[in-house]
Amino acid sequence: MVRDFVIPPSYLAWLPDAVLHYLFVVGLLSVAGLVFAFFVAAVRHGPMRSGDMIYRVMASVWSDLLNFSPRRVFALARLAVQESMRRRVWVALVIFGVVLLFAGWFLNPSSDPNKLSSFDPGKLYINFVLTATTYLVMLLAIFLSAMSLPSDLKNRTIYTIVTKPVRTGEIVLGRILGFAVIGTVLLTAMGAASFVFVNRTLNHTHTLTAADLSDLPPDPGAISSGGKEGYTSIDHNHRHHVVLDANGNGVTDVQQGHYHHVHGEMGKDGRMHYTVGPPEEQLVARVPIYGSLRILNRSGKQGEGINIGKEWTYRKYLDGGTPMAAIWTFTGITPDRFPAGKLPLEMLLRVFRTYKGEIADEKKNNRTLGILGSIELVNPEQPSMKSNAIIFQVKDQVIDKHYIPRKLERNTDRGVTAVDVFDDLTTKDGRLELRLRCLSPSQYIGIAEGDVYLKSSDGSYPLNFVKGYFGIWMQMVLVIGFGVMWSTFLSGPVAILASLGMLIMGFFTENVLALFTAVIEHNYKLVPGGGPVESLMRLVEHWNITMVLDPTVAVQVAQFVDKILMTFMAAVVQVLPNFNDYANVQFVADGFDVPMTRILQQATLGFGFLIALFLAGHIFLRMREVAK
Repeated sequence: MVRDFVIPPSYLAWLPDAVLHYLFVVGLLSVAGLVFAFFVAAVRHGPMRSGDMIYRVMASVWSDLLNFSPRRVFALARLAVQESMRRRVWVALVIFGVVLLFAGWFLNPSSDPNKLSSFDPGKLYINFVLTATTYLVMLLAIFLSAMSLPSDLKNRTIYTIVTKPVRTGEIVLGRILGFAVIGTVLLTAMGAASFVFVNRTLNHTHTLTAADLSDLPPDPGAISSGGKEGYTSIDHNHRHHVVLDANGNGVTDVQQGHYHHVHGEMGKDGRMHYTVGPPEEQLVARVPIYGSLRILNRSGKQGEGINIGKEWTYRKYLDGGTPMAAIWTFTGITPDRFPAGKLPLEMLLRVFRTYKGEIADEKKNNRTLGILGSIELVNPEQPSMKSNAIIFQVKDQVIDKHYIPRKLERNTDRGVTAVDVFDDLTTKDGRLELRLRCLSPSQYIGIAEGDVYLKSSDGSYPLNFVKGYFGIWMQMVLVIGFGVMWSTFLSGPVAILASLGMLIMGFFTENVLALFTAVIEHNYKLVPGGGPVESLMRLVEHWNITMVLDPTVAVQVAQFVDKILMTFMAAVVQVLPNFNDYANVQFVADGFDVPMTRILQQATLGFGFLIALFLAGHIFLRMREVAK
């Protein structure tokens, strides 16, 4: 399990800077667009006429915006829906249904029993349905939105609309709304089918009989414990170890990310019958409380974690057997927030082993198969006030759950004393520190800020599922906006390619930016051969891409041109929406509640881009009319 996301700031703290940035970018692009349009028109019609054309376009655009009719927009949106139905968009639902019908054939877990215990089918199925929905809806949105206006222009059916008292902006907005409505209906149907599919597929139980159980060994001095232990039947490619009390009730162990409650009841035949309940904690929406992270280096001083050489730098690593530690500071820790009197701690850590097999600590006469870690709770205002270390075996890429009791032990000069988590280790303003160390020498534990958290509660899983689909819906609406905008001045196939390019660029924004930045900074490790002009020069001259070029005038000119081009392209990419910012799949699949802050940010960003796309499409279509 890999989870990589940045903990978002609060919506109100994020909004002012976002609005200012948005207004600045939109204003800059508007000015640049007007200047570019003026020069293009000046070349074709002369400067005086071009100025008049630009003025007329802008005046008509403002006039359209001020005289919008919701009734006409609704009528045009209804036409877009009818057009979509004529194009048999419902076929997408049939395809999605067929995919779900046969998905079970290809989503079976590995047959390796060593991997089955850590395998999480819930994550696999949720990832599958959300990803399949995304691909299908995005392609549908591109084809619908990009082909509509060009087809109307080609078939001249657009003239039956423009001869009526409708405005250009109403045509663009009506198309966007109409396609968004038909896409929303399809997405809702897919979401409902996906929810039923995931729940029905994962729902299961096991069989447990008296023959499957044996008596638990009694405690020292006792005749019998009265309890039993054993294994359930194998269903869904796994089984559970179960421990029952004297009444026949108990809980199974965790396998494949879930467990079951077991209830025993004496039957009329005088035998105990056991009922295994449905899976628990398989489809959840955890609401975590995150803390701020700081790291102590090998000397025990403020520092940074170790980079073990992997390209992915999201996580840092702690060196085992050294004073190195990761410290999370949590806030708002009060007894009222945890009425059970325990701190539900969950960790999603990574393990990097320098060798396999048994790990031995000869000084402590300790041999284990896994890497050991320790947890200490510390009062931030009194570092000497801390609990004894809680030793645990680190689980790699699996959510490790611990329930820390309110009363802990603490070593003092007078011996072992008890400390209260809320009264002694937490400050009056609710701050609490948690220190994590790796105890196994020469081994490493990977950590990130979001990897250790306190579980506040469980949110509603169905609502979280809806939040996951909201991200897909936002992506779909943006794609529709791009498709309609491009179709106002490009032919259908070209508009499809342009929309597809925006979508791909939006999903790989960070990678594309890294390449452009590497060319600008002459980072030949990332882009051997340099930028496009330098690469062309190497190709023509038969120079190897790893050869260091002499700084001749030609080479310097080529690199300068590359730098200008890449700077421009980087600016363009930064203006485009990052579609990964709208993806909530990782949250839902990993069982974490999608924060409402993230939803509000996605809605604000999405509608901000949509307004800009609508205005651009409006202006392009108006310029096309004026040009004719």
